[in-house]
Amino acid sequence: MTRRTVRIAMNGVTGRMGYRQHLVRSILALREQGGLDLGNGETLWPEPVLVGRREHALRALAERHGLAEWSTDLDAVLADDTVDVYFDAQVTSARVDAITKAIAAGKHVYTEKPTAADLAGALELARLADAKGIKHGVVQDKLFLPGLLKLKRLVDGGFFGEILSVRGEFGYWVFEGDWQEAQRPSWNYRAEDGGGIVVDMFPHWEYVLHELFGRVTGVTAHVATHVPQRWDEQGKPYAATADDAAYGIFQLEGGAIAQINSSWTVRVNRDELVEFQVDGTHGSAVAGLRNCRVQHRSATPKPVWNPDIPATYSFRDQWQEVPDNAEFDNGFKAQWELFLRHVALDEPYHWDLLAGARGVQLAELGLKSAAEGRRLDVPEVTL
Repeated sequence: MTRRTVRIAMNGVTGRMGYRQHLVRSILALREQGGLDLGNGETLWPEPVLVGRREHALRALAERHGLAEWSTDLDAVLADDTVDVYFDAQVTSARVDAITKAIAAGKHVYTEKPTAADLAGALELARLADAKGIKHGVVQDKLFLPGLLKLKRLVDGGFFGEILSVRGEFGYWVFEGDWQEAQRPSWNYRAEDGGGIVVDMFPHWEYVLHELFGRVTGVTAHVATHVPQRWDEQGKPYAATADDAAYGIFQLEGGAIAQINSSWTVRVNRDELVEFQVDGTHGSAVAGLRNCRVQHRSATPKPVWNPDIPATYSFRDQWQEVPDNAEFDNGFKAQWELFLRHVALDEPYHWDLLAGARGVQLAELGLKSAAEGRRLDVPEVTL
C-alpha cells in the first residue's frame, strides 16, 4: 500500500465547529482509520497544519492530539510549497481575505459557509479560483446527514409523486449568557461582526432545497431580534444587533413551496433539532438529522375535525420509519473524503465556491426582503 500525503492548512480550528467537526471528527478520524483509501493500492494521508491567532490555543490543540505543526503566521504557511490545501473555519468577516491569499498562493480551497459577507465577494472568490485553476469546495454538511440521505432516496425513487410543499423547523434556545453559559459565541448576535441567523442558516437552506427539490426562485422573509441583550464570554452584557429568528417562504423551481423557520429563541418540541416535512400527491415524509418517517397515500388515515372529543389515537404512530439500509458516517467527514478524492484523483465535485455563492445570495436577498417587506425573485447565479 502506497501512502500519499496531503498537507492541509486548517485555519479556525480553535473554534467550536472547526475543532469538533473538521479537525477531530473528520481529519483526525481519517488518520485513525489509516487514511483515505484511493484504490489501486494507494492511501491518502491528511497532515493538518493548524493555523490561528491564539498561540496558546494552537499549542494546546497540537499537544492534545500529537500534531507537530501549527502557526499563527498564515502568510508563511501559504508560502510553504508543501501545503496543498487551505481550509477556512474562521469568522465570516475574516474569510474573504484569507481565501483570496490562499488562491493567489495556488492552494486548493475548502471552506465553511457563508463564503463571504455579500454576493459580490462570494462571486469574486469563485472567479479567482477558476482563473487560478485550483480545486475548491464549500461545506454543505446537511446533505450528508442520515435523515436527509434517506429523504433524497425517497425523492430519487419517486415516492412523493408531485412534491407540493416543504416545511422546515430548525432551532433551539440559546442561553442569554447571564445565568447559564451560551452555547454559541457572542459574535453570532452582533451584526457588525457578521452575526445573524439569516447569514448562518439561509445558505444551508439554499443547498438543501436546491439539491433535493429544486432551485430557489423567490424568497419572502421576516426576521426578528427577539432577545435584545445577551452576555459575552467574559460575562459582560452587550446589545444583540443581529437577527436571532427568521421566518422564510421560498418558491422553488417546478412550483413547490418551502416554508422554513429558523430560531435561536425556541424551545424544542420535536424529535430532532431540525425537521423537514415534505408533502406530495403520493406520500409524505418527515426527516430529521438521523431519522425519516413516511406515510404513503395508501396508508393515509382520514382525520375528522372534532374539537369536542379527545383524540383516541396518536398521529405519530401512523407513520412508518424508513430503514437505514446503509452505514452513515459523520456528514462533515463524508464531504471531506469527497473533496480530498477530488483533489487527489480529479473526481467530480460540484459543491464549489459558485454553489457557496448561491447561499450567500439567498441570505442577502432574505435580509433585503425582510427590510423591504416584500417578495423578491432569486436570479440564477452565474460567473
